[in-house]
Amino acid sequence: MRIDDQTMALRVAKEFKDGDVVNLGIGVPTLASNFVPGDREVIFHSENGALGYGSICTAGEGDPNLVNAGGQPVEARPGMSILEHAESFCIVRGGWLDYTVLGGLQVSEKGDLSNWLIPAKKVGTIGGAMDLALGAKNVIVVMPHNTKDGGYKIVKKCTYPLTGRRCVNLVITDIAVIEVTEKGMVLREVAPGWTAEEVQALSEPKLMIAPDLHEIELA
Repeated sequence: MRIDDQTMALRVAKEFKDGDVVNLGIGVPTLASNFVPGDREVIFHSENGALGYGSICTAGEGDPNLVNAGGQPVEARPGMSILEHAESFCIVRGGWLDYTVLGGLQVSEKGDLSNWLIPAKKVGTIGGAMDLALGAKNVIVVMPHNTKDGGYKIVKKCTYPLTGRRCVNLVITDIAVIEVTEKGMVLREVAPGWTAEEVQALSEPKLMIAPDLHEIELA
C-alpha cells in the first residue's frame, strides 16, 4: 500500500531541525506544518508574507486573512511577523530559507525539477517556485511516485518545462525516500511492505541502494 498525503507530510516534517526557516509550497507540502513536535521550533514562511505561523486551523477556525501558500487559515504564533511581498521575497532570494518543500511533476536523476506545467494540458503558472527552488539551501520535493496512468515522475531527464536545474536534494514519495547526490539517486527508505526492486521498477533512472536502506520511519 502507498502511504497517503498526511503520512508523506509527516515524513517531510522529520527533516526539519529546531530553528530552521522553512517555506511550504501548495498542496501536500503545506500539511507538514501540522507534524512538527511541540518541543521543536520551526519558523514557517509563506511567500504571501507570513513568517512564523503554526499548524493549519481546523474548518471554521482561524483568521481567514492569515493563510499559508495554499490559502488555508493557519495558527498565529507568538513572535510571528507579517511582511509585504517584496520583503517576503527578499527572504527567499537572500538565502535565508533552510528548506523549501515543493510539489513536483518530474524530478531528474541530476536533481532537475519540473513542477508547474504539463505541456499537453497547457495549464499552469510557476508563481514563486523558481525563486524558491534556487534560493533555499535545501529543496525537498514531495509527490506521488508515479503519474495517474503509471508513468515515471522520477526520470532520467525532465521533459516538461524546468523550474530549476540541479536544485533538488531529497524526494519523498508515496513509496520511497530518495536522496539526490552528485553520483546519482540513492534510495534511502521504502514505504512499509515495499522492496527496493519494486521501487526501482517504477523509477526510470538506475537507483543506488543505500547500505542502511530501511522502512520509512513514521514514529
